[in-house]
Amino acid sequence: MDTVVIVIIIVVVVAVAAVAAAFVYQRRRSHQLQQRFGTEYQRTVEASGDRQAAERDLQAREQRRSKLDVTPLTGESAGRYRDEWNTLQQGFVDEPGNAVVQADRLVLRMMRESGYPVDEFDQRVADISVDHPDVAETYREAHRVAVAQAQGQTDTEELRQAVTAYRHLVYVLLADSGDRDERHPAGPADGKEQS
Repeated sequence: MDTVVIVIIIVVVVAVAAVAAAFVYQRRRSHQLQQRFGTEYQRTVEASGDRQAAERDLQAREQRRSKLDVTPLTGESAGRYRDEWNTLQQGFVDEPGNAVVQADRLVLRMMRESGYPVDEFDQRVADISVDHPDVAETYREAHRVAVAQAQGQTDTEELRQAVTAYRHLVYVLLADSGDRDERHPAGPADGKEQS
């Protein structure tokens, strides 16, 4: 066989192998991102309309989050926030709108104290989605309701759902600190409102 033909065959085989390796790597990375981010992965893909762009976004979130100094709340802080949450939840019956606004502020304070940057809401959700992708979408919805409540544009059912979503995030942040409320050791598993 001619040397030129052999070189061409080798180049083609190496190129095909490189393409196959890149394809396998991309599929593996996609699978890892799907596993890590769950429904947040699908929401991000749908929002961007482009799987590769969504995956780049999720990878950028991971990289940004790895540079943050996020730490669990201290035991004292966790206890104080848990007590504040319980009081807030009890006040839902009499003032549901106020409870949602207070829940939004409570979560903001908890995140700030844990070390999450809190200046911009969308970035805050992106950051929390790396550690807790299961609460990112409910946090978005709860915050939307809190903003609508401030404008007087909500109903009681929306407020109840928002408090439920905030409760989930509060329990997740408390669980990060090692604080476990015996009544809700892993957060609200049943999805029922305790207000």
